[in-house]
Amino acid sequence: MLKLGFNSAILAGFGLEHVLQFAGNHGFSCVEVMCWPAENTDTRRYAGVSHIDVNALNNKRMAEIRFALNETKVGISALGYYPNIMDPDPVRSEFYLEHLKSVIRAAAKLKVPVVTTFIGRDPSKNIQENLKTFADVWPGIVKVAEEENIKLAIENCPMFFTNDEWPGGKNLAISPAVWDRMFEIIPSPIFGLNYDPSHMIWQMMDEIKPIYNYKNRLHHIHLKDARIYKDQLDRVGILANPLEYHSPKLPGMGDVDWRAFFAALTDVRYRGPVVIEVEDKAYESNLADVRTAILTSRNYVKQFLGDTAV
Repeated sequence: MLKLGFNSAILAGFGLEHVLQFAGNHGFSCVEVMCWPAENTDTRRYAGVSHIDVNALNNKRMAEIRFALNETKVGISALGYYPNIMDPDPVRSEFYLEHLKSVIRAAAKLKVPVVTTFIGRDPSKNIQENLKTFADVWPGIVKVAEEENIKLAIENCPMFFTNDEWPGGKNLAISPAVWDRMFEIIPSPIFGLNYDPSHMIWQMMDEIKPIYNYKNRLHHIHLKDARIYKDQLDRVGILANPLEYHSPKLPGMGDVDWRAFFAALTDVRYRGPVVIEVEDKAYESNLADVRTAILTSRNYVKQFLGDTAV
């Protein structure tokens, strides 16, 4: 039924073949593979990881990737690239946009069905102004995806955590109200969500309802938890920078109702990848902690999955 994987950004220091081997050796059936530009200078946490250089994807490299996938019996759930496509700097925005198109075309070459990404946002503008930019920028991207028969899965992370993203964050796709407008502007069925319940938790929204309400737009799923620190929230309020009152956690260590979450996925007959995304700072100090984070997450979510998932 469900295909259990993890996001490759957590193993940034290793090559693709090693990541796939780790996945195969530990019971995962897929990996979401990060595809930032090889010359990338983005220093944002977990950004800039390039396990497949889409600009160097010649026949030899594609053959090597296919061989590694066959040897490890691991698939690629999606190619991932998460920049700010709607950056207010037009030079940066154009660079990000063109690289995203390259990732879409690479997914088609590798027969990977999904590309995961962000919508982007100008943090200084309100939602309505950003929707106007979205209506100008994104139809062309979706057209490329339609031509290549690749689904686009937009993660619902607001990308507002610190002063660097103040005041509006760097990703427009933050809520059902915004998703509805996005899907009205671009009704294409290939345009959907990479749904992560943790971002609903710290925004004080129900994390289960979207599974039912957007069942036909669920192209990819991230498994990440979030813990609200109520004492800190009582002190700083919801208008504070979000990391002042919450923290990303491994599945089962935060406030997501995972039993209801997986029950909802089965209710709507979701049959795609469910991919662990590790951003828990408690498991970042060394490689052993990273390995523990991936496997601890796997062990927790396995209780909700059939044997065919792993």
